[in-house]
Amino acid sequence: MVVHRPNDRPTLEDVAARAGVSRATASRVLNGSPKVSPAALESVNSAVLELGYQPNQAARTLVTRRTGAVAVLISEPQPKIFNDPHFAGLVKYAAMALGARDSQMVLVLVHTPEDQLRAQRFLAGGHVDGALLFTPHQDDPLPLSVRKLSLPVVFGGRPWGSLRGLHTVDNDNENGAAMATRYLMERGCRRVVSITGPADELAATDRLAGFRAATGASDTELARITEGGFFSREGGERAATALLSRVPDLDGVFAANDLMAAGAMTALRAAGKRVPQDVAVVGFDDDESVAPHTDPPLTSVRQDTGRQVQSMVDRLFALIRGEEPRQRHQLLPVELVHRNSA
Repeated sequence: MVVHRPNDRPTLEDVAARAGVSRATASRVLNGSPKVSPAALESVNSAVLELGYQPNQAARTLVTRRTGAVAVLISEPQPKIFNDPHFAGLVKYAAMALGARDSQMVLVLVHTPEDQLRAQRFLAGGHVDGALLFTPHQDDPLPLSVRKLSLPVVFGGRPWGSLRGLHTVDNDNENGAAMATRYLMERGCRRVVSITGPADELAATDRLAGFRAATGASDTELARITEGGFFSREGGERAATALLSRVPDLDGVFAANDLMAAGAMTALRAAGKRVPQDVAVVGFDDDESVAPHTDPPLTSVRQDTGRQVQSMVDRLFALIRGEEPRQRHQLLPVELVHRNSA
């Protein structure tokens, strides 16, 4: 029997003795080796809990060459990250997916040039086994800098520039926008307008491309298209007000995200327009905290954020294991969820 004084820190030998196995077996269990019996696995894990054993992470890293941590980097201003439910969903699903793999999530928020340098040093410093990156903006230097690292990295969406050598998991933004716009036209809307996202984000430009493909809108029809800014409710309200002044008889609105669609509905009500009787509205994201709770509930294109993050994590851990997925770029399907706004 192993006896401890209250201030003693349990050792690996103590765990092995309590579990009734050799030190080597206890070490294999703690390092995640599959070469242990179910009985030994259960005995060692029970001993760890009973003794309150905490492995020496530095020593473990030297043996396994793993830190047990993954960085999740989001290149956005902090107010946007905490106010936009889409980013809250990304963080939530990343924490869940990484936790299921017994990996610690390290959240890194990147916005200023100083943040960029810190993030680059952190990724190069051997602190994590890999990284999930969400870097949507055109002038973001992070995608270029991570190409120089040996660290496994998977991008959510896709960064600007060449994708050579990168791994990405994206949603079918262009087809989703075209689907939403065609639906408005099929239900009888003849003057469909679009509220777009920031021009420096590929998701926004893809959704605009889908709207144009469905309507045939060209550069000469810019009256039907207005940028709503950073995917915000306020931006959607401002854009809808501008569109009403240019296209007063508009009867359909496709907004490039749900927050902008909600803002557009506010502007339409202020102008005396009924939704959907006078103007039908469709959003994008089908965010569970927004779309079902607008008045009326919002028809929206659903992108499955949980599936996207899970696919990113699966791909990242394959790269960490030294495996190379057959396809570097994964495009996930989207679907239109019907509610009363259209």
